[in-house]
Amino acid sequence: MIKYLLAALVGALSLACMGTPGIARDTGPVTNLPLPRFVSMKASEGNARRGPSLTHRIDWVFKHRDMPLQITAEHGHWRRVEDREGQGGWIHYSLLSGVRTVVVEKDMLPLHMRPDAETPVTVALEAGVIARLGKCGPEWCQLKSGGYRGWAPKSRLWGVKPDEIRD
Repeated sequence: MIKYLLAALVGALSLACMGTPGIARDTGPVTNLPLPRFVSMKASEGNARRGPSLTHRIDWVFKHRDMPLQITAEHGHWRRVEDREGQGGWIHYSLLSGVRTVVVEKDMLPLHMRPDAETPVTVALEAGVIARLGKCGPEWCQLKSGGYRGWAPKSRLWGVKPDEIRD
C-alpha cells in the first residue's frame, strides 16, 4: 500500500513540476531536447504570454529578430523562454529558431583572429550587440556580426552555457 502511495506521489510531483520555473528537467516532454537550452527569435516581434495558449495575457513583447532566448519549459506548441534579464513567458514555437546567437555583455569586446588574447583584433563589439554563434571551445567562441568574424571569451557572452562545446 505504501509503495503505491509513494509511486502516486512521485508521479503527481513530476506532473506538477513540468514547466514550473526553477524546477530543472533534463529534457523537454515535447521535443525531448535538453532543458534549459538556447534558441533565437525567428520573428521580429513575439508575444510572451502568462501561460501556454492564446487566451493567456501578454506579459512581454520581444521586439528584436535573432535575440537569443533560453527555453526553460515546453507545453504542446509553446515554449517558456527568458531573455538575459530574466524577462519572458510562453511563446509559440513558430516564432523561435534553432539558429544560435549571443548577446555581447562587455562593452567594446574585442574579436580576435584566433581563440587567443595575443592574436590581432578584427573588430570591437559594443555591449548589447547580437552576434551569430559559431564554434566554441572551453573558453572561447567564434562569432559573426556585421560582416566581421572573430573569437571572444565565452564569459563575456550571454546565450551560451559556460561548459558548452560546439564544433
